[in-house]
Amino acid sequence: MDENAFWQLIEACSPSVPDPEGDELAAALTARLANGPVSDVLGFAEQLSWALYRLDRKEYGDALSSDQFLYTRAAVVAAGRQEYESVLRDPKRFTPYATDLVWAEALLCVADNAYEQLTGEEWDRGTRYSYESYSNTAGWTVT
Repeated sequence: MDENAFWQLIEACSPSVPDPEGDELAAALTARLANGPVSDVLGFAEQLSWALYRLDRKEYGDALSSDQFLYTRAAVVAAGRQEYESVLRDPKRFTPYATDLVWAEALLCVADNAYEQLTGEEWDRGTRYSYESYSNTAGWTVT
């Protein structure tokens, strides 16, 4: 799954009504990915980790706890490509997500759940980029 397919999947699975916790989006993504193939689940995991990694920068998360920062970054991804790219261009656009504590924690479990439904086995695979808070060391380097 390439970056365009990832964002198209997010868009296609986004609910038409507000979903502040991201639960409906996560359920729709899981259901779609659980239909296979496994390569789509793996590709989704890679693209999600890359998107979260790119937001792992000091100007976004300096005042947040590790968990708050991770779940808030997930909410930015859940908001879709246009909003995500806007936040990347202008870190001030991240502030409402952080101050309103808009989280999308459920998005982080999509690949695990889809993989388990599809294969009957637990997800036991890492991704190229870590999405854990503060793992993007270049994003936290003081210049």
